[in-house]
Amino acid sequence: MEARGVSFSYGSRSVLADLDLEVRPGCFYGLVGPNGSGKTTLLDLLLGVRRPEAGEVFFLTRPVAGFGRRELARHVALAPQEFAINFPFTVEEVVFMGRHPFVGRFGTPSRRDLDLVAWAMHALGLANLKHKPVTELSSGEKQRAVLARTLAQDTPVVVLDEPTSNLDIRHALEVLRTVKDLVEAKGRTAVAVMHDLNLAASFCHELVYLKDGRVFVSGPVREVLTEENIAAVFGVVSKVHREPASGSPWVVFNQGGRA
Repeated sequence: MEARGVSFSYGSRSVLADLDLEVRPGCFYGLVGPNGSGKTTLLDLLLGVRRPEAGEVFFLTRPVAGFGRRELARHVALAPQEFAINFPFTVEEVVFMGRHPFVGRFGTPSRRDLDLVAWAMHALGLANLKHKPVTELSSGEKQRAVLARTLAQDTPVVVLDEPTSNLDIRHALEVLRTVKDLVEAKGRTAVAVMHDLNLAASFCHELVYLKDGRVFVSGPVREVLTEENIAAVFGVVSKVHREPASGSPWVVFNQGGRA
């Protein structure tokens, strides 16, 4: 996926301005930045949900605007930030929605479809809830059901908008580990909006910082997760250490105030 010179506004408020970004296969990208920096809007543009005012978004060297929704859904799966379901579908039915681009409205699921649904529920700890209506789930359980639906879609690219926002630490680690394993074992590509820099450092290969509607800096986590970049983008003082066991950067924030 690639964004070239992309700009977008909501009315008179500019959100993205002449932004360039290339997403390469086999990499887990963490998209970070302050509230209102355009992270979710950028995801919408990459997925063709919104059209840029200027510039172009490409997927597989083709303009995203030229893909039909069903065709694109066979290549890219999205776990949105908000996903409201008011009908009492079971968890299994929600997860199976991820197979709709491949099965069709009146098609018969294949063994592979059923296996992918079962795998996704197991991977995210939902097997014991498969028959429970999603209207009776906690917010964290609903989020895991939506994430499982995304994984069951089994696409080369996975896009996640704040995938751990409602999850406890155990399930957050399970989700991110599952995504990272897909990237590293199967060559998939993942792009996730992240707010927890330490979770991003633990699981992502590269970070993309957004500031003022542009990519401020991007690159491998160990190179760009620095005190200087955190101060410049978020306006806070921090100390970046190396985690002894893995060598990954670890951020400790100064509680005293702004940079």
